[in-house]
Amino acid sequence: MAVPTAIVIGGKGSSLSSTTIYTISTSISSKVEIDSSLLEKLSRSPPKKPNSSSSYSSIPPPSSPKTLTLEESRASLLVLLNKLLAAGPAVRPALALLIQETLNHGFPPEALDFSSPFQLLDSILKLNRKNFEDIGGATAEEIGVVEYSFAAVNGISAILDCNFSVLGTVVDAVAALSCEAAKADVAAFDLPVSGEGFSIKDEMDVASDMKDLLFGSKFVGRAISDAFTEIPMVHGSLRGAARSVHARTRVELNSAVRIGKTACGSSGKGKAWVATVLPLAMSIRSVGECSLGRAKLTIGSIDDADLRSQVVEVFEKSCPGLEVLRKGFELVLAKAASESDYIGILHEIYDLMVGLRAILAWEAALALFVLELHESSDKTQVGLLSNVEANGGNANVERKNEKKKKKVLGKGTAVIRQLVKDRLESGTVASADSLSILTKWARELSSFFDPKVAELDTLLKKVKAIVESNEVRRLPKIPKGTRDFGKEEMAIRERAFSIIVGVFKRHGAVALDTPVFELRETLMGKYGEDSKLIYDLADQGGEICSLRYDLTVPFARYLAMYNINTFKRYQIAKVYRRDNPSKGRYREFYQCDFDIAGQYEVMEPDFEVIKVLTELLDELSIGDYEIKLNHRKLLDGMLEICGVSPEKFRTVCSSIDKLDKQSFEQVKKELVEDKGLPVETAEKIGSFVKKRGPPLEILSDLKQEGSQFLKNEGSLLALNELEILFRALEKSKCINKVSFDLSLARGLDYYTGVIFEAVFKGGATQVGSIAAGGRYDNLVGMFSGKQVPAVGVSLGIERVFAIMEQIEKDRNQAIRPTETQVLVVLVGKDLALAAELVSELWNAKIKAEFAMTKRVMKQIDRAKQSGIPWMVIVGDSELEKGVANIKDVAINNEVTVPRDQVVEELRRRLNPTSQQLSNSYVVV
Repeated sequence: MAVPTAIVIGGKGSSLSSTTIYTISTSISSKVEIDSSLLEKLSRSPPKKPNSSSSYSSIPPPSSPKTLTLEESRASLLVLLNKLLAAGPAVRPALALLIQETLNHGFPPEALDFSSPFQLLDSILKLNRKNFEDIGGATAEEIGVVEYSFAAVNGISAILDCNFSVLGTVVDAVAALSCEAAKADVAAFDLPVSGEGFSIKDEMDVASDMKDLLFGSKFVGRAISDAFTEIPMVHGSLRGAARSVHARTRVELNSAVRIGKTACGSSGKGKAWVATVLPLAMSIRSVGECSLGRAKLTIGSIDDADLRSQVVEVFEKSCPGLEVLRKGFELVLAKAASESDYIGILHEIYDLMVGLRAILAWEAALALFVLELHESSDKTQVGLLSNVEANGGNANVERKNEKKKKKVLGKGTAVIRQLVKDRLESGTVASADSLSILTKWARELSSFFDPKVAELDTLLKKVKAIVESNEVRRLPKIPKGTRDFGKEEMAIRERAFSIIVGVFKRHGAVALDTPVFELRETLMGKYGEDSKLIYDLADQGGEICSLRYDLTVPFARYLAMYNINTFKRYQIAKVYRRDNPSKGRYREFYQCDFDIAGQYEVMEPDFEVIKVLTELLDELSIGDYEIKLNHRKLLDGMLEICGVSPEKFRTVCSSIDKLDKQSFEQVKKELVEDKGLPVETAEKIGSFVKKRGPPLEILSDLKQEGSQFLKNEGSLLALNELEILFRALEKSKCINKVSFDLSLARGLDYYTGVIFEAVFKGGATQVGSIAAGGRYDNLVGMFSGKQVPAVGVSLGIERVFAIMEQIEKDRNQAIRPTETQVLVVLVGKDLALAAELVSELWNAKIKAEFAMTKRVMKQIDRAKQSGIPWMVIVGDSELEKGVANIKDVAINNEVTVPRDQVVEELRRRLNPTSQQLSNSYVVV
């Protein structure tokens, strides 16, 4: 690893990494600097004077000293320094500068005592020939930071983290060499990928990396053994355990120490660390056992029985065995059982890792040794062929057979082998006379696999480059619940979007765009039970974000954020659901939203939103549809009449909302068994939710004298509002598209008034709901506390597309993906002339393409297939005469016009006047 001359910590936005700690801990020449602006800020803070109740001018009697190795001590001091700087004004600069000086000047490991905060501060002061009075004592806050920083455990964990970030790559590289040497069957690396989330990512990644390293190998494919088939699972578990340690280390290194009653003591942090690192110890043992198994199989692949026997003897005598792994793991468990010796646990895990490194070194040495034997055998075969040829024999057949038998390493393993051989710097050829080389190689490789060795970085980068190049060409695929759209599908989409935007703008809406992801806190608590479908993103810089679930909540957030009281907007954008994909149901899809926010007359915006929905579905020409409509207050009143407690309204609504897919008996079973409703209550709900039909008829039925709904305040308000709405829809001549349906519940938590859902009824395409919406008066207030009433509709455009595509197929008409009006064909290869011709059309705003060819018929076929109505054809004779041929592709008719009249003639034939008017802007 490259060693920087100085590392600055404490700067704004900076963070401490395991790599930084490892660099400082292993290199005394590396210097630590504190960010100058931070020091200046700390110096300007009010002075903190220790007093009798909150300071320590002297330390308690010493306890049993506890010293660490020099690397561990330096790592721990760096962690402590970072924690002091993160504490801000609670800590004076003097203590931080003292620790910086200690790190930069160096010290013997026994000079620092980590047995307690007081002993540590005292030993740092003595090392610098100072005492507590020289720094003005230590405040309670400073002692608290030292005590709760957990510096020693965090520092040692950072060293472990850095070691394991390297070891994971080494483990895979060595295993790949063994697969070559032992001629292993690597079919186990072809793991099936489950689109339903039933595959383990770490195992899949290991298998993929192994395939990349072995790509092109002619050695692998014979020997079957658990030691090889287990590689994805065993190495994958090591990756997972190491990643957990890395994640916790990263957080612990950079989190500020909380001083006071809420501070977390060493015991709590220690227990959390034990729970994190124990799986790592178990994985080390498993990987070691797997490595020993591969090493033995590699020895077993040696053909010479005598040599094989000698290698076994050397291996068993010098290589750490299973007993070392098991004993090391037992020591880790014994330390963990003590529940207090956290540093001891980490030491045992480190020793266990060193044992694994030694085993891996032996595995690698054996693999190299056996591969050398194979290479030596190949050279011998070449020599024999030369002798056959020299003696007049027919070597051609022998050479042909030998060519078939010739073996090559995988592209990755060949690189790894050469890098390791360069490190060993040995010209010795493996043989029975050179067995001593095995022990030497194993010793050198054990040292090579240590992260402190700079040359190891080259190996790690090479392996990373190999696996990232992904030479194992797999047929690419997209995740379930997503789609690619070709030119025909995009033509349909663009046409649909044009219609949709036209309707939205006709009603005075303006466009809005919001981020594709929001803070998770913005989205949570708005979707009821559907909140489980929100896609969460990985933590980036401390902000927990999620992909947007819909466009309504971001719209409400926007209104609240910018204090907007009135807004009519439309938005067309992608949203994301962590759902189970099915026909017409996607995990990534477009929504087309139209919303009206602000104070209006009763049902004024509700009417317009529903009217917009009918216009959209009519103009998209998808066929017959129905808009099911209900009112949330009417629904709540119905549940109250049936005896459902208010706290169960939302969860009962989510069950009722399934009635479009399930029978009432199925929903009733869920209400009783899962939601805890009495059978009588569920049956009473059933008597109401079966009411559906023409809006004014159902409304009249619900408002009959003696109706229970008239006695409920919420229901009565809803019925009066619905009557206003239905009268307006009747006058606008679209009420025939609406069905009053008391089973419609819409499970989203933010609806407060009218709710509706459009369902496709025509044709064979079954896609379910194609649009939905409703009133949400309280959503903006969730963000700002200020009520801004709003109502909106969201068109599920993906399902509409599915219907439109099916209609096109049923018509058996080719979908024209381009709008090209003219194809310019120049007979020849003069690009300059072709550019002149086609640019005249482009400058005249005519949609044109061009081609240079001698095969005019091929271009005529192209125009027919693409639906291009006109062609301009210019050959040598046309050039001489200064004319061009204009061809009507549909009727196969040509006319010849002067070159300077081509654009005018095409304009006349295309008749673009109406098109230009429709696309023009009206200036007021």
